[in-house]
Order: sequence, then C-alpha cells, then structure tokens
Amino acid sequence: MAREKGLKGMESRRRLLESAACEFANWGFHETKVSTIVKRAGLTQPSFYLYFPSKEAIFEELVTDFHSSLRKLSESFRLEAGIKPTDVSKRVLVAVETVFRFLVTNPYLTRIGFFLAPDAKQIKGDLTLILKDNLLAEQQKGYFRPELEMETVAECLIGVIEHLTASHLLPGTKDPSSLATVVVDLFIHGMLTNDSSSIQDIEME
Repeated sequence: MAREKGLKGMESRRRLLESAACEFANWGFHETKVSTIVKRAGLTQPSFYLYFPSKEAIFEELVTDFHSSLRKLSESFRLEAGIKPTDVSKRVLVAVETVFRFLVTNPYLTRIGFFLAPDAKQIKGDLTLILKDNLLAEQQKGYFRPELEMETVAECLIGVIEHLTASHLLPGTKDPSSLATVVVDLFIHGMLTNDSSSIQDIEME
C-alpha cells in the first residue's frame, strides 16, 4: 500500500510539472495560475500544495531541471585526445545535433529555460563558459586553429543555437539534423571556397 501511494504521488508530481511547463510556456509566469495548472493535470489545488509550496517553487524547479540537464549535456561533449582529424567534424555535428534534439524534445521547458525565465540570460552565459572551456581544451589538443579566440567563438555558437531554436526549431520549420548540419558546416568549414584567401592572408596583404 505504501509503495502504491508512493508511485501515485510520483505520478501526480510528474503530471503537475508537465502541466505547469505547458502553462508557463504558453501564458508566461504572471498569467499562469495554480488553478489552471491543476486543471490541466486533472488534480486538485490541495494536491498541488502537497508537492509544491507555491507557483514560484514549481517554476523554479522547471528552470533548474532544464539548466542542470543542459549543463550536463554540454559538459559531456568535450573531445578527448587522439581523434582522427577526419572524425572531428563528425563528432562536432553529433554534439550540435544532440543539443538541438534536447531542446526540441521538451519545447515547453526550452521556452521557459531559454527564453522566459529571469535566469535565461545567466543560463546561456553559463553554457557559453562551458563551451569556451571545451573549445580551449580541444584547441590545445590541436583540433582547432590556435589563433582563434574561443570565448567569442563560444558566444557566437550559443547565439546561433538560441536564434535558430526560436526561429526554426520550436516552430517546427526545420529539424535538428538539418539545422546542425548547416551550423557545423559554417563553423568548421566557413563560407569561403577552398582557393580563397584566409583572413590572415588578407590582413598580411
């Protein structure tokens, strides 16, 4: 009996979190009410307060879960030593596509954590720092050009991911695979043809 109550409680809590994510993403924090959260979840207001002391608390948990999951995902992408040069771009492609797939798997959480939360700017700043550290370590391993300033590269990449998520990924006009392919092709191979001069060559002329 205790186990059944425990499982029922876990299910109710999960339903409240999913319902809250939908309500916050669609209506924003201030317009969302506890009454609409519990109605969508098929529960009662007293049941809500068994698991969360306030609307602020459930919102904060959603943001924290999003931040923690995306942070762990980003930290896992650092390239180890010994990868063949021909495989580096493939690994980067997998990493970027995985991020896009994470963001589109739960679009409500993405809208909240990436765009609506007061901490959204800080979350993206934190991800930029993780990406910068990854890039610096990979640069030292010889995977990327030594003259590149990796903090700016990280900021550019996060900015591109943020914009494409809002303009194409969440609206569903483009899928994670196609978006990742364009992003990685741009960042890894650039826009110039193979016989074009590099920036360094231009500056030296």
